[in-house]
Amino acid sequence: MKINEYQELALRTANTLESDKLVLNGALGLNGEAGEVADPIKKHLFQGHEFDKENLAQELGDICWYIAIMAEGLGYDLESIMRMNIDKLKKRYPNGFEVSRSLNREESK
Repeated sequence: MKINEYQELALRTANTLESDKLVLNGALGLNGEAGEVADPIKKHLFQGHEFDKENLAQELGDICWYIAIMAEGLGYDLESIMRMNIDKLKKRYPNGFEVSRSLNREESK
């Protein structure tokens, strides 16, 4: 599946296509899903629960859904969002990650 195809399919299940509501739903949903990713890891590390990779993978899928709808609300397709991120990372770390470049970043983003 192509990146933008995923976004198109994800939007079929959004309850609105109003930009402001997509952005708000996306932002709130991402925060909720972050907790759903963190909790099983916490339980595994500190409470003796089994590490459930499949559950975490499903939660990552939910995060993708929220990113897809939020991007739409902002007027972007997912491929553009991902390309912007890679361009930013290439500028920040032109030779791959380097601790010195991480500690002495010039840009604020």
